[in-house]
Amino acid sequence: MSDTGTAAQGAGGEHQGNQQDQGDRGDREHRLKRSLGFRDLVVYGLLFIAPMAPVGVFGTLDAKSHGAVALVYLLATVAMAFTAFSYAQMVRVVPQAGSVFAYARAGLGNGTGFIAGWMAMLDYVLIPAVAYLFSGIAMEALVPEVSRWVWTAIAVVVTTLLNLWGVRAAARVGFLVLAMEIVVLLVFMVAAVVVLARDGAERGWLSPLTGDGTQGAFALSAVVGAVSVAVLSYLGFDAIASFAEEVTGGSAKVARALLFCLALAGVLFIAQTYLAALLEPVSSARLAAEPERQGAAFYDAVDASVGTWLHDLVAVSKAIGAAFAALAGQAAAGRLLFAMGRDRRLPKALSRTYSGVPRVALLVAAVITMVAAVWAARRDDGLDHLVSVVDVGALTAFTLLHASVVGWFAIRRGSGPVSWWRHVLIPVLGAAITVAVIVEASRAAQVVGAIWLVVGLAVLAVQARGRRATEA
Repeated sequence: MSDTGTAAQGAGGEHQGNQQDQGDRGDREHRLKRSLGFRDLVVYGLLFIAPMAPVGVFGTLDAKSHGAVALVYLLATVAMAFTAFSYAQMVRVVPQAGSVFAYARAGLGNGTGFIAGWMAMLDYVLIPAVAYLFSGIAMEALVPEVSRWVWTAIAVVVTTLLNLWGVRAAARVGFLVLAMEIVVLLVFMVAAVVVLARDGAERGWLSPLTGDGTQGAFALSAVVGAVSVAVLSYLGFDAIASFAEEVTGGSAKVARALLFCLALAGVLFIAQTYLAALLEPVSSARLAAEPERQGAAFYDAVDASVGTWLHDLVAVSKAIGAAFAALAGQAAAGRLLFAMGRDRRLPKALSRTYSGVPRVALLVAAVITMVAAVWAARRDDGLDHLVSVVDVGALTAFTLLHASVVGWFAIRRGSGPVSWWRHVLIPVLGAAITVAVIVEASRAAQVVGAIWLVVGLAVLAVQARGRRATEA
């Protein structure tokens, strides 16, 4: 079957997605169960992102942007909106599990689709390992008698069992955890407003948007440099697209959830960093000069202004929230492996489902995540190694997503008339942003991403040779 024919099957609408598609897609054992609503999708997206994601990088961004940290997140939200918009375009015409793998296959061909899925695996499979490690670190700080790798392993086991139970059950538990995180965030924001009203701000009221002036005049280049780091806080909202085959009511609901989740996360990120910057007693210049202060800058601001009780509350929330961010990530990783197995780009066994749950793919994702997370937890530099790996994979997949929009709508003309601003201008601008962030990434991340890409190309070449030999 040609690439165009394969793409057309994926783009025929949700009712066709339930019919036979490439052989065994119509078999019951290769179907996913439709049970998710709009709220469930938003829960998964926000869980993966984490409402207080800026806490860990607040000090770094404050130093890099010369104090304009809220402006950084405003621009980062706009930058990621291009990617969210491209996802919304493609999920409507390719309502399948697999996310960017399915979209690139439809818009750019089977080979490019495989590479998109291959690069996305670095994001979907290893970002949960980072989140599990965050959870282990936070729990070790609260209960130091137990090693962080033990807490990390416990988090993997508990959340894997929830995912194996089913996507709906995991979404229900996830909703409770997300509600807890939102409540803690609101407690912080209310406490911050009370302190600011009573004692005033440590910095100027507009400084989170204009800079605190301690590193000279406002510098747009410094803000843009910080944006390249801040966009990584949003990685995970795209996981919503991987549940397209499990949604009731049509793929348009997935598109709305993607855009809503990004907008809500942006509002939460901007609000909390604005307030934290006003409470921050240390200048951005000092944070830049003393980088060892950056990691704890958010907590230090809370301690100095509100008290240690809120510090501890935020830490507990981060510990639990990180584990359930990993739950959402593991669920998305399982769907990606399921889709690639169903299309015979990975072993077919990954496409087996039980009661509509891709348990084989989930278990494989869990094992990989467990190994990576425990390995990192037992090393002092483990977190740095994991983070450097996942960033480039996600951003490369985003770039291919934007190219898929152009390929499907403007080149293949696969779905009605072309809108040059929706189907060409926005995805081209989005691709330019993701490429710019890749260029700004660390050298280690670029090297690991390049190596993973080369391995993927080699796997693709072997698969192509095997198909030619079979046809001969």
